Amino acid sequence: MKKLIVVTVMAIMPLVGFSQSMFDKYEDLDEVSAVVVNKSMFNLLAKMDVDVDDPEAQEYMNMAKSLNGLKVFITEDVKISADMKATVAKYLKSAKLEELMRIKDKDTNVKFYIKSGKDEDHVSELLMLVSGMKNVDLEVNGRKFETVLLSLTGDIDLTKIGALTKKMNLPDELKKAGKKDNY
Repeated sequence: MKKLIVVTVMAIMPLVGFSQSMFDKYEDLDEVSAVVVNKSMFNLLAKMDVDVDDPEAQEYMNMAKSLNGLKVFITEDVKISADMKATVAKYLKSAKLEELMRIKDKDTNVKFYIKSGKDEDHVSELLMLVSGMKNVDLEVNGRKFETVLLSLTGDIDLTKIGALTKKMNLPDELKKAGKKDNY
């Protein structure tokens, strides 16, 4: 009986931590630029002394309190880019995310996926994959980007995502994700 319980727990363990570690493999690669913000940092941001008379700042602070994590991985490496796309495809099946919207401009593709939250205006995860950027005139520190992978988790209010994109300099395409008429 003990063996059965141990085997069952061992079989379930990878599934429990799956969403947390699936993209973490990119964090330590030299060919990948990574930004990882954890809940503690969002809590710290929420506690910062800001002018509470500024509605936009208050909206940002309220949103920051509800976030659990932000992960952004950027690469110019074609092989890593292909691996990111494959990993996202695998993750989409296991995490049961649904497509929110797609944007295509020449070779560049932007796809947004969400995991449902407490109601139709809230999601527990927002995943964005931008690929095919090799011909886009975007360069940082002498590097041109091919693929950007962004994962935002927490209690995300889609109606207020614009405030977050503005304050944290996240991709402008996220502003469109909060508009219901785009999907």
